[in-house]
Amino acid sequence: MSTETFHGACTCGAVRYLMSSTPLFVHCCHCTWCQRESGASFALNAMIETERLQLLQGEPVLVDTPSCSGKGQLIARCPQCHVALWSHYAGAGKAVAFVRVGTLKEHDLLPPDIHIFTSTRQPWVVLPPDTPAVDEYYDRNVYWPEASLARREALLARHPH
Repeated sequence: MSTETFHGACTCGAVRYLMSSTPLFVHCCHCTWCQRESGASFALNAMIETERLQLLQGEPVLVDTPSCSGKGQLIARCPQCHVALWSHYAGAGKAVAFVRVGTLKEHDLLPPDIHIFTSTRQPWVVLPPDTPAVDEYYDRNVYWPEASLARREALLARHPH
């Protein structure tokens, strides 16, 4: 990866942010919930510690939204154009942000590390043969790089549940 920081914004520019490091992991989710919420065939999320996500301008609103798990998610949206910028899921809570890669200026630098919930992907979406793909969710200990697993452990130590 050629950069360590990534700038992002909503469509109208009212909310701007910076990811101060590379993400922990990038997954492309093909579940029907992500399809419905994004209005597209999948959602591309860069998982990062929220403490590495810096607001540069504006303040998103957190919208409590249902999720397949039944535990919901908080979607950070621009209060003006309502674009989804990132989400917080029940598992890690607000400690981890699932940044929508499409809101990043450098979005082309963050291809997916894995495709998930491919059992419900649109049949015309062709998955690249060199990127892991799983029918449902994945085991992070199998797919995440060691450095990301270490960052996760450090995060959990700072933010115990």
